[in-house]
Amino acid sequence: MTKRTSAKHKIDRRMGENIWGRPKSPLNKREYGPGQHGQRRKNKLSDFGTQLRAKQKLKGYYGDVTEKQFRKVFAEAERVRGDTGENLVGLLERRLDAVIYRAKFVATIFAARQFVNHGHVLVNGKRVNIASYRVSEGDVVEIRQRSKQLAIVLEAVALAERDVPDYIEVDHSKMTAKFVRQPTLGDVPYPVQMEPNLVVEYYAKN
Repeated sequence: MTKRTSAKHKIDRRMGENIWGRPKSPLNKREYGPGQHGQRRKNKLSDFGTQLRAKQKLKGYYGDVTEKQFRKVFAEAERVRGDTGENLVGLLERRLDAVIYRAKFVATIFAARQFVNHGHVLVNGKRVNIASYRVSEGDVVEIRQRSKQLAIVLEAVALAERDVPDYIEVDHSKMTAKFVRQPTLGDVPYPVQMEPNLVVEYYAKN
């Protein structure tokens, strides 16, 4: 098991939820946290604990981005007019690795980050290898010609466990995806309930 896969499974069990909706999640077999005391950690969370968990769950969903990165995105969401929680989700969905994942070019958000980092992706015809790169409305994301027949891509496209959301237009025959618009919370197909309002409360107090 790779370090990334191990981390992914730990996040699921720590949150007590199958946050990506994946069939292989350990939560499908054992609904308790990791570690030798995992089965005993059932205490009711305080308000702070609830807010922290909401933040960790949302942060973990996007490939367990660093706290520094996540706080930077949150600060930008605060500066933009409108609901901060909605803005936060919209900005996270504009990450290039998130778009690659939503377009079903790879099976997991962790694979999406690695796929981008390895230079398999073009944005408007130019290679971009930064997973946190933020796409804009109308941007066209494409798999490089030499990478379109990779097994990881072909297998992901064939998966039936999730659909492409309507804020991304995908042509799997050409391996292209157009980012149509920044989504709202209700547009994003999270397998579990995300509570960005609690994330806003968390940062307001910390």
